[in-house]
Amino acid sequence: MHVLQNSKLKIAVKTIGAELCEISSTENKTQFMWDANPNVWGSYAPNLFPIIGALKDDAYRFENKTYTLPKHGFVRHNENIVLQEQTENSLTFALFYNDETLKNYPFKFELNITFLLVDNKIEVIHRIKNVDDKTMYFSVGGHPAFKCPVFENENYNDYVLEFEHTETAKTHLINMENGLISSETKTVFNNSNTIKLTHDLFDRDALVFKDLKSTKVTLKSKLNGEILSVSFHDFPYLGIWAKPEGDYVCIEPWLGVADSENTNQNFKTKEGILALQASKVFEATYTIEINNNHL
Repeated sequence: MHVLQNSKLKIAVKTIGAELCEISSTENKTQFMWDANPNVWGSYAPNLFPIIGALKDDAYRFENKTYTLPKHGFVRHNENIVLQEQTENSLTFALFYNDETLKNYPFKFELNITFLLVDNKIEVIHRIKNVDDKTMYFSVGGHPAFKCPVFENENYNDYVLEFEHTETAKTHLINMENGLISSETKTVFNNSNTIKLTHDLFDRDALVFKDLKSTKVTLKSKLNGEILSVSFHDFPYLGIWAKPEGDYVCIEPWLGVADSENTNQNFKTKEGILALQASKVFEATYTIEINNNHL
């Protein structure tokens, strides 16, 4: 566990998985992250790489070979991650390809995840370097789970997610049996900018958005106002999820998405997949901002 702290926030990150596991107020100790209760969902904020969501049959094809990867890839729970650098206000973790990763993901890479604490904000910076001699294909994203409700006098139903723009985007429904994106969609916004949080909202798994206008979402309580915001300018997809019985909500910036039911499993043409040329570097950042009224 590695800790950063300033006059407003304290954050902690586990080396295993480079997983952000605490965001709290330095002064009043208010906790903003889910506690990873293993009886409900035993994670805090998994990092997703080199895929997001599920693959059809947990498999993909690249250059006429078949490879397998678990849901969300191999970074979460990974014990080969190292703390590469620590400064007064940042932690940088690294994962390097090895013989084991090459069996399931035939690309040589360096992955860095940096947590930068500035005032009341945490920037989560992803840096991927292709150290191979061929183009590599990947997705990357975040899965942070925020406590909801935050305060003792509140209920889950007191919360909404407020988007910065009025939205008409529909959620793309997930097949509950295999975790794949179905051809069905469902209206979530009615020309509005809010989603009311209810536990049954996630009876069909995550809400999956592919065409939002907004690049910022705010978790808001009707009793205590704005709690926190997640800004995700670099990420064209967004997932919203919780276990139906969980007192939390995940706001998930994604560069990529789970396989669709009708995929041909060709990794190069997978929806949302990114292509990075040999020796090139890719960066993407999302930001968590805690409202100063609660610090």
